[in-house]
Amino acid sequence: MTDRPKVLISAFGDEAANTKTIIEQLAVLSSLGLKYYSPRFVDVAGTGEVKHVVDLSAKEWKQMKKVQDDYGMSVTSIGARLGKVKLLDQEDGSHNKYVDPQKYLKGEVQNTINAAKALGAKLIRGFSFYHPQGEAPEDYINQAADRLGPIVEACASEGIVYGLEVEANLIGQNGRMLAALAKKVKHPNMVCIFDGGNLSTQNMTPVECFNEYEAMRKDTGWIHVKDYRIDPSLVWTGVVDEDRLKNFVPADIGDSGHEAIFRDLAKHLPKLTKKMTKLGAPGFFLELEPHLKGGGQFGGFSGPDGMGVAVRALCRLLDYAGIGYDLRTMDDIVDARGF
Repeated sequence: MTDRPKVLISAFGDEAANTKTIIEQLAVLSSLGLKYYSPRFVDVAGTGEVKHVVDLSAKEWKQMKKVQDDYGMSVTSIGARLGKVKLLDQEDGSHNKYVDPQKYLKGEVQNTINAAKALGAKLIRGFSFYHPQGEAPEDYINQAADRLGPIVEACASEGIVYGLEVEANLIGQNGRMLAALAKKVKHPNMVCIFDGGNLSTQNMTPVECFNEYEAMRKDTGWIHVKDYRIDPSLVWTGVVDEDRLKNFVPADIGDSGHEAIFRDLAKHLPKLTKKMTKLGAPGFFLELEPHLKGGGQFGGFSGPDGMGVAVRALCRLLDYAGIGYDLRTMDDIVDARGF
C-alpha cells in the first residue's frame, strides 16, 4: 500500500556491534536493511580504543564520514549526553556532576554541534538535567527551561534540532514533564523524544505509558523504540535503580504499550513528519535502542543478533499498525553499483 503513513527506521550503532568499531556497527545495521544510524560510543580506527562520538577529533569524524558513505549510511542524530549533569551545584548524595553553564556551552555543547556538522546530522539527542535527588522535579521546570534555552539556541544557529528525551531520574522523566519543558522553552528547534522503555522501567503500565505519550505527542520529533517487562517484585520509590534493569525485551512483548501507541501514531504521522522535514530532517524517525543484552544511564547493548530481533519485532508492529517503513531494497543496491 502506497498511501500508508511512513517512518524512517534507525538504530544506535554501538548497540549492534560486539567490538564497537564503526565498520562493524555499519555492517550490521546495513545488513539489516537500515539506512540511518545514530553514533554514540565508537572505535573509529579499529584499535580497541572506544570513545564517545563527541570526544573524537576532526580527523576521526572525517574517517567516520568516509565509512558512512562507503556503507550508504546517514546519521539520524548525535547520541549525545547533553543534559545529563546536575541542574544545581549542590551536594545531594548522587554521583552526578555539575558543570558551569557557560563552560558547558563552550565545551560539551559546542563539541556536540561540531560532531553533528562533521557527520551530517540535523538532530541531537539530549536530556533535561538532574534535579536535586529526593526533591520534586516539578519544582525545577523553570530553571531547567532557562538552562535548556541557550543550548537550543546554539543548536538552532547551526540549523540543528535539539531532541529532549524522556528518561527516569531527570526533570523530564515523563511525558507531562517534557510537555511542560517544551511549553516553557517554546522554540521550534526543540522537540521531544518519546521512549516507552524509559517509562515502563518506572513500573508504568501500558495504559500509563500511552497516557504519557499522549501528553507529549504534539511536541514529539522522533521516537526511541525500547521496551521493558515490569518487575513485579519492585517496590517503586520514584527513582530507577540502574542495577535492577534486567528486563529489556523487543518492542512487541513488553509493557510499554507500543501497539496502541503506533496505532495512534499512524493518525498523526503526516503532521509530525511535516514538522520534522520543515526543520531539515528527512522524515519522522523510529530509532531502535533496545538494550536487549543490558543497558543503563549512559548506554546499552543488544549485539548483532539482538538488533536483528529488535528490527524484526518493530517491523511486525508497524505492519500491524498500518505504518510503512523505509528499509533497503534492490533499487538501493542498483543505485550503489551505478547502473
